[in-house]
Amino acid sequence: MEELFRQLIEAVGEDPSREGLRETPGRAARAMEYLTSGYQQDPKVVVNDAIYESNMDEMVIVRDIELYSMCEHHLLPFIGKCHVGYLPQGRVIGLSKVARVIDIFARRFQIQENLTTQIAETIMDIVEPAGVGVIVEARHLCMMMRGVEKQSSQMTTSCMLGAFRDNSQTRSEFLNLIN
Repeated sequence: MEELFRQLIEAVGEDPSREGLRETPGRAARAMEYLTSGYQQDPKVVVNDAIYESNMDEMVIVRDIELYSMCEHHLLPFIGKCHVGYLPQGRVIGLSKVARVIDIFARRFQIQENLTTQIAETIMDIVEPAGVGVIVEARHLCMMMRGVEKQSSQMTTSCMLGAFRDNSQTRSEFLNLIN
């Protein structure tokens, strides 16, 4: 990967041996490995045994979890926050594991629509709640710094599963609580 970054620097007309760029191919390769580290992670392994028995049967919400991902169309970042809610059925997930599930999928080349669905389906599969709601709000640099260059644009996506999809009161409660 380091060699590919050196070639990329040359392809745009720069000299990769120039003082300021000399170490850039290695730094860029390490950064890309980190930004795409989600490919090497399995959510079930990361969550591991952080599923706990609980009598809680009311909505659990984790709000404003920051996320950083890379648009698969332009390899530019999109940055935002994710809100996750679920209705436990005898089991809850460790709080930090919700954020880790988000990071696993965000640290892959992505489109926001798929990211939202992957998070919701994974929480549904691992925790087995009555329902899951996920909302992602993000700003996309591919739209802000190239193309139409709309600086104030923000995209919002949602995925509602189980009771969050089937019951309008549950969905409304979730939406009210995250706002």
